[in-house]
Amino acid sequence: MRRRLIQSTLAVVLVVIAVFGASLVLVEARTIEGSVEESVRSEAVRLVSVVDNRMRAGERVTTESMRNTVESDRYVRIDLPGREPILLGDAVPPDEAIVAQQTGEHGETITVRQSRDRVHEEVGRSLLIIFAVSLLAIGAAAVLAVRQAHRVAAPLTDLAEAAERLGSGDPRPRHRRYGVPELDRVADVLDASAERIARMLTAERRLAADASHQLRTPLTALSMRLEEIIATADTPDPEEQATVKEEATIALAQVERLTDVVERLLTNSRDPRTGSAVGFDLDEVVTQQMAEWKPAYRGEGRALVRSGKTGLEAVGTPGAMAQVLATLIENALMHGGGTVAIRTRVTRNQAVVEVTDEGPGVDPGLGSRVFDRSVSGRNSTGLGLAVARDLAEADGGRLELLQQYPPIFALFLSRESGTSATGD
Repeated sequence: MRRRLIQSTLAVVLVVIAVFGASLVLVEARTIEGSVEESVRSEAVRLVSVVDNRMRAGERVTTESMRNTVESDRYVRIDLPGREPILLGDAVPPDEAIVAQQTGEHGETITVRQSRDRVHEEVGRSLLIIFAVSLLAIGAAAVLAVRQAHRVAAPLTDLAEAAERLGSGDPRPRHRRYGVPELDRVADVLDASAERIARMLTAERRLAADASHQLRTPLTALSMRLEEIIATADTPDPEEQATVKEEATIALAQVERLTDVVERLLTNSRDPRTGSAVGFDLDEVVTQQMAEWKPAYRGEGRALVRSGKTGLEAVGTPGAMAQVLATLIENALMHGGGTVAIRTRVTRNQAVVEVTDEGPGVDPGLGSRVFDRSVSGRNSTGLGLAVARDLAEADGGRLELLQQYPPIFALFLSRESGTSATGD
């Protein structure tokens, strides 16, 4: 590519020099010839004046008296009335000379001839200068062509390396520009592609981390339910059998919610803007979560209670919102203390679910950073609240820390239009 750029640049320069050089030679030749003709005419006028002045003064015009007034490279013929012509300088054939003739007041005729060799010499010197300038122009063009070829080819090589690096799995953008709009446009596209690929890889890694974390909570609860089912499976008591059926039903609901969460995580990893929000009964989600987590709280000697408004309809994905609430309840179980209270209320056009406990609260040094990934005040993974926030935002809601001590986490969801709520 560099060779082609250099060759094309030099070809353009040579064509320009050939066209303008030929035109310049023609113009210069005509200019030199016109200058010599004007000089010869001026010489004839001058000699006529000299002869007239001398004849007017009564001096005799001779070869000796006129010899010093004529330049050596010119041929002059002075024709005086009734006398032999006066010849000065070397004879030049008329067909090889530039001729000028003037007639004076006393009838004398002055003829001046200038050999064309002088014109040829002047034209030759001009040609030599033009040729030297052309060589300099070609040399300068060659240097500029090499530099321009390097300027264009080097960025292309660099872009090819960037594309190869991107294809090999290194998505870091280089943010390198070259001062050439077209090449900078290619670099912009490559950097944008690198950033998209980096986001995709990050989303895939987040999906793996989120899935592993989010699956742990429902699987733990499911394991506890299944253990209770196993413990009561062999009893002949009808009431206990009913309890087994109830526990099996709850375990099945947990499995279905687990499947919904996995599908939701996969959907968010492909396009976080994709949602499946619908109107749902918020009471049903809260009741379901309380039923699932009460055995765990009883095992820890703690209580899980509910208060606030009932009959609330919210907009979201039931499975995802159940997972958000499960994360808050589990967070209170693991890091909080005392009784955990779930309170539902209404603010403006939003339904709010608050989860609070009597524990030490959120570390003052964390604050709102508690929702950041890998940020934890109790040696946990730091993913639970971050994933819960993402799930809430994907359905148009939001998850906030309203108070650090005692800790109050609030899930805000849009309400279904036209719904009413009653107080507990």
